[in-house]
Amino acid sequence: MLLALQNVNKSYQTAEGPLGILHDIDLTLDAGRTLALTGESGSGKSTLLHLVAGLDQPDSGRIDIAGDDMAQLNDAGRAALRRGIVGLIFQQFNLIPSLDVAANLAFHARLAGRHDSAWQDELTRKLGLGDLLKRYPEQLSGGQQQRVAIGRTLAARPKLVLADEPTGNLDEATGDAVLALMLELVAQTGAALLMVTHSIRLAEQLDARLHLRSGRVV
Repeated sequence: MLLALQNVNKSYQTAEGPLGILHDIDLTLDAGRTLALTGESGSGKSTLLHLVAGLDQPDSGRIDIAGDDMAQLNDAGRAALRRGIVGLIFQQFNLIPSLDVAANLAFHARLAGRHDSAWQDELTRKLGLGDLLKRYPEQLSGGQQQRVAIGRTLAARPKLVLADEPTGNLDEATGDAVLALMLELVAQTGAALLMVTHSIRLAEQLDARLHLRSGRVV
């Protein structure tokens, strides 16, 4: 089991007192499997993804990734986990504007000490980026930028890929093509994928689905 959440709770303080966001969340995900996290806006999907990524901490409960208890890690430990085991893909592409496509693709793999030029070349080919390597993010379409973002994440061969509405800024046809590529490449690496999406149609393309309503699994 690569990812396991047990009784995870999260709330935020407001002027009126604590506001509960997630309530007693249990979740498991094995290596090589894909899981869609669905729910209406405000149901807690992105909050849950951020907790798994170590970008925020739960009020209570346990989050284990590849045998590491996130609660036992400090900020540096969680950052190291993101470099070494967890890969992130966001709706906002978050490419580095001062780097060309080739350098963006290599960025995370170099940080993780796992840059593999042959694997990057394969990703470049499969993602259709061969003619774009010298371009900068501002010179790319949305679909092209998201393909670069996917390649940048997978170049480091993470064990767990977390994707937050990865096709949310794309039209339907482009989004479908990008998702198909992402699923193919994730499967090739043997990674697990946890993807937040509001689209049931897209969720049905993954192995399983977990639905949140008002911060609870239903």
